[in-house]
Amino acid sequence: MIKVLHFFKTYYPDSMGGIEQVIFQIAEGTRALGVQSEVLYLSPRGAARNEAVGSHLTHRSKLDLHVASTGFSLSAMKDFAELAGQADIVHYHFPWPYMDLVHFLARLNKPTVVSYHSDIIKQKWLLKLYQPLMNRFLSSVDRIVVSSPNYAAHSPVLTHFKDKLAVIPFGLDRATYPRATAEKLAYWRARLGERFFLFVGALRYYKGLDYLLQAAAINRLPVVILGGGFLEGQLKQQAAELGLANVHFLGGLADDDKAALLELCYAFAFPSHLRSESFGISLLEAAMYGKPLISCEMGSGTTFINLADQTGLVVPPRDARALSQAMQRLWDDPAMAQAMGANALRRYEEVFTASAMAGAYADLYRSLL
Repeated sequence: MIKVLHFFKTYYPDSMGGIEQVIFQIAEGTRALGVQSEVLYLSPRGAARNEAVGSHLTHRSKLDLHVASTGFSLSAMKDFAELAGQADIVHYHFPWPYMDLVHFLARLNKPTVVSYHSDIIKQKWLLKLYQPLMNRFLSSVDRIVVSSPNYAAHSPVLTHFKDKLAVIPFGLDRATYPRATAEKLAYWRARLGERFFLFVGALRYYKGLDYLLQAAAINRLPVVILGGGFLEGQLKQQAAELGLANVHFLGGLADDDKAALLELCYAFAFPSHLRSESFGISLLEAAMYGKPLISCEMGSGTTFINLADQTGLVVPPRDARALSQAMQRLWDDPAMAQAMGANALRRYEEVFTASAMAGAYADLYRSLL
C-alpha cells in the first residue's frame, strides 16, 4: 500500500470547492489501486486528527491567519513534518504560498507531486514578491500535474517546467453524487419551471457572473444561480437594478438539491472570464449530467471540457452580447441542445471519469517510487 499525504489550505467539510472535490476523487478513486490517502488542511475549527471523510482520513491544523487568499498556521509546520514522515509520497495542491514555506522548512526527503490548479492572476503585486519562492518550490518537486493541455500551453509559469510536467484530466464519479428524489425534482420544477439555464459555483470575481446578468437582461431567458460567496450581495443588487425577475439566486444548497437542478436544467452557463478558472469542475459536472454547455475561451481547461459546436457553444470572455446570443441559440433549437448534451456526456465518459484520473495518479505515484 502506497501512503500519500495531500496538503491543501482547506478541505471537506469546511469548504466544498472544486479543488476539494478533486482531492476527494483522487483519494477515493486510488484506494482500490493500492493507495492510502490522507489529507492535512487548515481549519478555523482548530486542530484534530484522524477524521474520516469517505473512506480516507483527514487531519486539521489550526488556521491562525488569513491574508490575500492564503491561510497561515504555526502548528501546521509540526503537523506536516510528522504526517509527511509517515507517508511515501507528499502531494501538494498549488497555489498556496504558505505550503511552499512548509515544504522547505520540513526538509523533506520524499517524492513530491504538485497538482497545479491555477496560475496566480489577481494578486499581481504579491506575485512579484512570491515569484522567487514559487519558482524554487516548483523546481524542487519531482512532478507537476496540470489538468489540461490547454492550460499547460498557455501558462506563463508552466512553460519553464516542461521537463517535469504531466497532464492528468480531472475526473468525477457519478456514483458519489446523490440521486435526486421524485419529490425534490417536483419541488424545483414547480418553483423554477420546465426550462432554465443553470450556473453552479462560488460567486467569485473570476466567474464572470456580471456578464451573465447582463446577458439575461438582453435575452430575458430564465437563469438559476446556485452558490454563495463574497459577491452575492453585489450581484443581487445588479440584478435588481436591471429588473431581472428571470434570474433566481438560490445561495448554497445541499448536494441532493444540486443533483436535482443539474438533472432539470435545460443547459449550463459558465461565464468564467479569467484564467483563475483553470478547469471548471461544475462545468464537468454538467457534462456528466448530459447538458449542453456554454463557456468562454481563455486558454484554460474550460474549452478542454467544452468543445466548441460539439458539446456546446464557446464565446469570447467579457462579452455579454455573445453570451446572450449563445443562450438564445440553444433555447431556440432544442434538437441541437439535446445533441450537444449527448456529446458532452460521451466526452465525460471517454476522458473525465474518476477511474481514469485515479489510474493515472496511481501510475504516477508508482513511477516516483
